[in-house]
Amino acid sequence: MARILDMPRLADTMEQGVLRKWRKNEGEEVAPGEVLAEVETDKATMDFESFDEGVLLKRLIEDGATVPVGSPIAIIGKQGDDIAKLVEEARARASGATGKPAPAPSRATSASARRRHAPRPAPAAIRPAPALGTTSEDGPAVAPPAPAPGPGPAHLVPERRAATRPAPASPSDDLVKPLSMMRRTIARRMVESKTTVPHFYLTAEVDMDPAMEFRHQVGQLNNTTLTVNHLVIKASALGLRRVPEANASFTEEAIIQHARVDISMAVAIEDGLVTPVIRDADKKTLGQIANEARELAARARERKLRVEEITGGTFSVSNLGMYGIQQFDAIINPPEGAILSVGTVRKVPVVKGDAVVPGRRMTMTLSCDHRVIDGALGAKLLQAIVSILERPISLAF
Repeated sequence: MARILDMPRLADTMEQGVLRKWRKNEGEEVAPGEVLAEVETDKATMDFESFDEGVLLKRLIEDGATVPVGSPIAIIGKQGDDIAKLVEEARARASGATGKPAPAPSRATSASARRRHAPRPAPAAIRPAPALGTTSEDGPAVAPPAPAPGPGPAHLVPERRAATRPAPASPSDDLVKPLSMMRRTIARRMVESKTTVPHFYLTAEVDMDPAMEFRHQVGQLNNTTLTVNHLVIKASALGLRRVPEANASFTEEAIIQHARVDISMAVAIEDGLVTPVIRDADKKTLGQIANEARELAARARERKLRVEEITGGTFSVSNLGMYGIQQFDAIINPPEGAILSVGTVRKVPVVKGDAVVPGRRMTMTLSCDHRVIDGALGAKLLQAIVSILERPISLAF
């Protein structure tokens, strides 16, 4: 019997998805586990796999369409099934004539969710800021463009593709870049974080001479390349093991102190930022962390990460040292309780004894959620991370 397929919830924060590319044509047979389409979520481009066997009788939307979770996207059934009524039902639902609750998360998402110990707090309602008008040399110019619409009813594509409405003309030669799913989500999450999470910041300087010498020696012995970021990830994981009270998340009911140490690693990609997670980083060797970090970063740039690889971190590390940045204050990624901002390793004159000698220093800033981490606790964690980097022999175990 033919039935309607809806846009699934492929990630825990997904509210809508962009169907990037159909992988099956109308009339083709579909088996369980076969990929029907590529769907861009707010975190990655993922495969939408079929759980049913049958024939793809009709594609209700075309490549590039943005569709809310739970909206109809296709009809699957047996060859020869009469789908006229289902098409009308799908069009009615897409236009908002009838309601239907969003489907439950996919099996992969559900399994991933069960592996996470801390419930995600519900995001607070955010009132959008008023738009500002543009100006020119003669004063106010044109009215601001209408805000980008949020998730709404899906509009099914007719048999012939409708003409694309051109973007409103810019008053100058400005480049207008429509917001991607990822950029929309980053904007929403960052506003949510800065307006609902009480941030405070702790900054410390690290003597990196021992760590840089250690990195050089390990690289020679094992014929491998370790970056400063690999050292910081391992040091952060060991620091959280020494100060477990800081490895925590805030919920409305309780503070969850995590038994695991899963480090989210910020990776810049063309469209924004993703945070693949290195699981149990405190239990892994530096070599394992280096290999996993490189592999995750490569797949992040290809937008091929799975849901379970970008969710459920307990602490984040963001490193801008490779861009020459000395110090910055990162925004916390809820529900994590803290994020470590890492600057560049710089050569500076330092005083040792009565002499001024060259040395290498690195600045790190810990952004803390004050609901979870008080000043003394945050200082204790940052002190532990600094101590590990300045005595790097512990990183070898």
